Amino acid sequence: MGHRLSRIYTRTGDQGTTGLGDGTRVAKDHLRIEAIGAVDELNAHIGVLLAEDLPAQIAEVLLGVQHDLFDLGGELAVPGLAAVQDQYVARLERLLDAANAQLGSLKEFILPGGCRAAALAQVCRTVCRRAERRVVSLGQSEAVSEPARRYLNRLSDLLFVQARLLNRVAGQGDVLWQKGLNRRD
Repeated sequence: MGHRLSRIYTRTGDQGTTGLGDGTRVAKDHLRIEAIGAVDELNAHIGVLLAEDLPAQIAEVLLGVQHDLFDLGGELAVPGLAAVQDQYVARLERLLDAANAQLGSLKEFILPGGCRAAALAQVCRTVCRRAERRVVSLGQSEAVSEPARRYLNRLSDLLFVQARLLNRVAGQGDVLWQKGLNRRD
């Protein structure tokens, strides 16, 4: 990589625009920048989750996801680039099937919570859903690759299942939703 960033501040964004990877400038609230920002936020939240004491297998998967999200961010930063491929989605599906096979059937809705790591995985899931919505919004006005959209959709599912696994590893069950719990007075 060399010395690509010799200076962190450039002042080029002081007027409310930012540069894309192809050299074009767009407003900082452009749909493309919103999508890039949401993917970046997701990656940061996954970094927080990785700061927890996690089972090695889950940590390895999440680290791989962080690299994938950088690929996705690059794809979003360069209009027309297709960095996220179908095999990324297929890998998530295999991981999701393997993780889900370790859990019992889900017969109730569950609440985010349980152990800290599981709660953080649920936060990552919700941020992933927001990133997916931003990418879908961008796709309504500009080209966005199908694998990129599918990747975020599968990733949110994987994060949900990982949250359940993390609770199980911590010796806690799922936190089940109880319909009308506070209306029983």
